Amino acid sequence: MKVENPWITHSSKEIYANPWIKLTEHDVTNPGGGKGIYGKVHYKNWALGIIPLDEDQNTWLVGQYRYTLEEYSWEIPMGGGLLEVPKLESAKRELKEETGLTAERWTEICSIHTSNSVTDETGFAYLAEGLTHGDTAFEESEDLKIKKLPFQEALMMCDRGEITDSLSVAAIYRLSRILGI
Repeated sequence: MKVENPWITHSSKEIYANPWIKLTEHDVTNPGGGKGIYGKVHYKNWALGIIPLDEDQNTWLVGQYRYTLEEYSWEIPMGGGLLEVPKLESAKRELKEETGLTAERWTEICSIHTSNSVTDETGFAYLAEGLTHGDTAFEESEDLKIKKLPFQEALMMCDRGEITDSLSVAAIYRLSRILGI
């Protein structure tokens, strides 16, 4: 549905940028006529998550310490993909890097906006099937643990609040609907 933007932007200035994000501050008039500022975090990459699923309905999770949260997190294999590179190509790279797995069949199962009040980041999740095992290729910043488990257990981890990453939760719940679980 196409809707006219009720916000008026008077000016914009870049506040900060690094290889992954850009923060812009906008001088605005809000829909109610009030003056204010609005900060927007622009992501320079797609958020890409993958649920590898074998013939016995086992999957793999990746565990790592998340600096921003200051806590350990179990997630589906995921990473970023440059906006100018096909999403699927980047998803295949991330699955191989983090788990050593490659897949014959890929299905996009969902897309999400991760925090649409402050960012334009879009995430996509894929189902990867027809798996072949190989070697991982972690990035320098990654200290990952890999866990193979029944998909049903990953779903229960979401139910218990043990998986909280937004793309992981959305993808696992979406796949559970597709599988009729």
